[in-house]
Amino acid sequence: MKKILVITLLLLSWIVVQKATAQLRVGLNLNVGIQPQWGPDGYDHVSYYYIPDIDVFYNVASQQYIYEEGGRWVFAPSLPNRYDNYDLYRGYKVVVNAKTPYRRANTYRVKYARYKDNHQQHIIRDSHDSRYFSNVNHPQHEQWEREQKQKKGNNHEKENHPGNGNNKGGDREHKNGGKGKH
Repeated sequence: MKKILVITLLLLSWIVVQKATAQLRVGLNLNVGIQPQWGPDGYDHVSYYYIPDIDVFYNVASQQYIYEEGGRWVFAPSLPNRYDNYDLYRGYKVVVNAKTPYRRANTYRVKYARYKDNHQQHIIRDSHDSRYFSNVNHPQHEQWEREQKQKKGNNHEKENHPGNGNNKGGDREHKNGGKGKH
């Protein structure tokens, strides 16, 4: 009996730890809602994008472009004027999940040079994947938000009206076997 109790407790402890670990991973790794609309779709987490056409990095968390100017790295909320005509929605973006990838810029330049002038990438703005709808800039965000409010409203109704909804209990039928008058 003691062995069964110990095994059961160990199993339950393991399940709780696994669930907590999974929740922590999800909480730390998802950043779908802050990825820019011009980013490639299909990624739950992105730290940086490398844009080979213009040799620029983009930090998703800080929403800053990182580019070299005069031998120094510049961190800015927008691209420099020399890229005013560059279309972020059309250019290829490489997802980079590494710390400070710009410090190894030459590696990325060589490795991803073949993606220059590549316009065959699906982007978040055009995605029909509902995980991106939470992003306020997505074209389907308003519809998604309405649906979320409606779901919350439906859940709230269910919580406030348990049972069959008449608040009189449901056992009157059972007392008389479901026959005759109530």
